[in-house]
Amino acid sequence: MLPVPASVMSTPRGSQVSSFMRKGVLEVPSPTEKDWPKDDEDDYVFIDLGEEVDPLPQPYRMINKMVNLLFDKCWEVIQEREARRKVEFSQTQPTIYAPLIESKLNKMPNCMAISQDYVFIGGAKGFSIYNLYSAKRVYGWEKLKVDVTSIWATDLGSEILIVPVDEMGIARLFYFYKDGLFLIKAINEVDDASKQTTCVKVEISQGGGFVAFLLQGAGDTWLDVYKLPKESWLKEVEHPQPALNPKKKVRQPQPNALEPVTSEDLETDMMVCFRGDIKLSLPVHIMKIKPPKPVTGTTFKSPLEIFAKVEDYYGLGSGQNHFIKDSQWEQQAAIFHASYRKDPDTEWEEEPLSMATFHFLLPSSMIAMPAEVKSPSGVACVLGIHWPGNHNFFLYSLHRTLKDKVDPESVWPCAAPITVSQLSCTCTYLALACEDGVLTLLDLAEGFPLGVIALPKGCSCQSIHFLKYFLVHKGKNMYPENPLKSQMKCVVLCTDSSLYLVTARGTQGPSISVLAERPIKHLDEAICAVAPVQALPGMLLVFYGNGSLQLMDVAKPQIICAFALPRTYHLVVPWKPLFVVSVQHPCFLLRGDHPDETESSNTKDIQSSVFYFNLEAYPLLENLSKNHTIPEADMTENAAFAQVLPLEKRCERFLQKRFQKLEKAAKEQEHCARIRRYSLLLQRENFRK
Repeated sequence: MLPVPASVMSTPRGSQVSSFMRKGVLEVPSPTEKDWPKDDEDDYVFIDLGEEVDPLPQPYRMINKMVNLLFDKCWEVIQEREARRKVEFSQTQPTIYAPLIESKLNKMPNCMAISQDYVFIGGAKGFSIYNLYSAKRVYGWEKLKVDVTSIWATDLGSEILIVPVDEMGIARLFYFYKDGLFLIKAINEVDDASKQTTCVKVEISQGGGFVAFLLQGAGDTWLDVYKLPKESWLKEVEHPQPALNPKKKVRQPQPNALEPVTSEDLETDMMVCFRGDIKLSLPVHIMKIKPPKPVTGTTFKSPLEIFAKVEDYYGLGSGQNHFIKDSQWEQQAAIFHASYRKDPDTEWEEEPLSMATFHFLLPSSMIAMPAEVKSPSGVACVLGIHWPGNHNFFLYSLHRTLKDKVDPESVWPCAAPITVSQLSCTCTYLALACEDGVLTLLDLAEGFPLGVIALPKGCSCQSIHFLKYFLVHKGKNMYPENPLKSQMKCVVLCTDSSLYLVTARGTQGPSISVLAERPIKHLDEAICAVAPVQALPGMLLVFYGNGSLQLMDVAKPQIICAFALPRTYHLVVPWKPLFVVSVQHPCFLLRGDHPDETESSNTKDIQSSVFYFNLEAYPLLENLSKNHTIPEADMTENAAFAQVLPLEKRCERFLQKRFQKLEKAAKEQEHCARIRRYSLLLQRENFRK
């Protein structure tokens, strides 16, 4: 018989029974008795069965697991924070600068815009105008019953065009000239509230010659384009002719009537007044653009009818005129649904075209225009637009009237639906980002594409920001004295919070470099917004999800410094901060709120502040704002900048160098000839002697 090892007797739980149990893992004995181990007292341990822990019944066993899991998660968070603190202490922290000026507001601002030396802040019942340097309120237009949610301001030279949009979606056009504010027109305001349309987006052309409004109403979306009579406005303002209605009684102000005075009114410099008695010329409605119709089966009987439909090849490539039948569309749709749709009972519905992106383009050789149309330089002549989910970038001529047929003059098709498009501030370069992560860069001024480049795999473009082209000279970012042709740099922010720098130069093809990787562990360090500082070469403001704000040098790339609000303030929505950066001046404005007051249920009563950051006033940035221009003579003499010079300059430089070499060689030959003649004379003299 095989020896039976000591085992535990079957005993009810809770009884005071003890047992001896062998240490270690029990093994199956070998079949031969010789290999059996000899029992030793040290091989057994005494176990009291009464001390065993009974399993918890449900639901306490589940609660126990949840509590243990909670403790484990908390411990992981503690360890992660400790590791992050060690990393932060080991790294060099950037210098943090505080704002220079704080403007306290009685009402929460919803939007901001900067033009010239003024700041336009939209809020409750209207908008206010502030001086950019003194931060004093110069005027407040508050005649609405609702809040202003968005505002645009465009510099027209000596005038400023302002377009605020309120909560009802009504857009109003204002004209700001010297010390007068004029209301031109409420674009989409109607008496019948059931027919009210909503303004979603506004775009103003460079110089203010045209303006476009993206409107929605009754389930439709369309774009209204207006031509602005700037010259007439200037004459009407300088030589005003008040338009008074004799039938309407004018209300005289009563001297004994008291009006409530706020703290903002006490700080107001009343240098601007509202001129409601002067009526300016109304903008001219020239075009109404609707989204392209969905592609359906053809109604043509022959290909010749298709070519006859396309007049002068305008609109060719839009996909509307084709020779594909309904049966072919149905067959392709059936194949697609059978391959990619999991649930055959689910109906796929197309998303409504609620948003479109559009830009005003200057004359270019890339844009086909009628021969009889002549546009002056610097004035927009074409409107470019793309709709969500559409592959095409449509181009519409601005030289038309409302009676003309609205057809695109040109169509630029892409291989995938266009998701993001951006036009540079000088209207020179255009970038198109598609759904597949491919970027197309176009030089509109010279009339040729700079190239096509793809983002890393898995990256999708969220926004594109053009930088003013700069060069690195003696370790410092500097702007060329004269703008360079076919040289561009832009920053691409992806949906995964990664940041890239795209550079294109002539026909060499674009290149891409990483500025910031996608955060993996610390998601609060994800980049949520960026903004170039055009006044400082190569500088980029970077906003993070944890509420921090840093200034990055994209040429190195590295963080130069950081900015922070006072301790009593913070960003209400860190992933969507309210800020505005000046194009002409090295400064930006940022809204901050009190943490205690943001918890209030009434958001309109929150005391907010707008903080002013002047980058020239900080020690680390003081040198960047001074002497940041490379003279053209230095660029011509420096061999490192030979490739960025225009072709004419490079040819001139080559010919000059060639001429200098030939001149030097001629002088050397002449010198050698003189030496030879002198040596011959010496030989003759010696021969005579």
